[in-house]
Amino acid sequence: MEKPRQVVRKFLARPQHEGAGAVVRRSIGRFELRYFDPFLVLDEFSVSAPAGFPDHPHRGFETVTYMLEGAVTHEDFEGHRGTIKAGDVQWMTAGRGIVHSEMPAGPGTSRGLQLWVNLYSGNKMIEPGYQEIQSKDIACTSADGVTVRVIAGHAMGVRSPVCTRTPTMYLDFTVRPRGVVRQPVLASWNAFAYVLEGEGVFGAERCAPVGAHHLLLLGQGDGLEVWNKSDDRPLRFLLIGGEPIGEPVAQLGPFVMNTEEEIDMTVNDFECYANGFEKARHWKSQAMVALGVE
Repeated sequence: MEKPRQVVRKFLARPQHEGAGAVVRRSIGRFELRYFDPFLVLDEFSVSAPAGFPDHPHRGFETVTYMLEGAVTHEDFEGHRGTIKAGDVQWMTAGRGIVHSEMPAGPGTSRGLQLWVNLYSGNKMIEPGYQEIQSKDIACTSADGVTVRVIAGHAMGVRSPVCTRTPTMYLDFTVRPRGVVRQPVLASWNAFAYVLEGEGVFGAERCAPVGAHHLLLLGQGDGLEVWNKSDDRPLRFLLIGGEPIGEPVAQLGPFVMNTEEEIDMTVNDFECYANGFEKARHWKSQAMVALGVE
């Protein structure tokens, strides 16, 4: 690396309620950081039955769900249904429209992260699709006290099988005590780090360590250096980067388009069950049926 990236802004993601009784820590998509091109939302969620994220729509972007603990069952109006467990990833392309539910599977608390990745205007109305990768199939490697799970992109000589319509890197690093990470990041991309466990020093060795639930926006450069200066605690963090789209963003909740007129059309499509939302007219998730929701 010729120019390591430095931390330019830092946010602590505080708990808030979302969905039906779920608790999320939102770091992107909040008042202070509405959008970090191409990323719309980053939530660290915690949910226990009967709480969850019941039937709701999306259009115009992708959601990436990465489970840390427990399991979540998802189902949609196309008949797609499955359960992702700890370590699994679901990369969902909402495209022209999807209505789905995401509810905890089984007892106990389910924890994970959900990232919303914007789509270029030419991809916003494509057909919905899924890429699901079980934990055992995620590319992973270790060297010199550093382990990386490659959700998207490549690192330390291994590459993810996930296809990203918006070029994206999504890396899960675990660093042993006194370990160091040096990871290249394309200079033209935006990038951030999110701390899951332990404390780390990001960008410059002289900086103060940063703990769990902090999001760190990274400045310009061609990579990131991270130090775990603890003598006895591992550090776990995500490094996520993406190619900026550079297009106007119009958003209304779960709908993300380029203009307000397109948002109005999307609301009309959803309310009239048209242009991708036809199957929503008669669909209700099994989770909602079981709860007796009309």
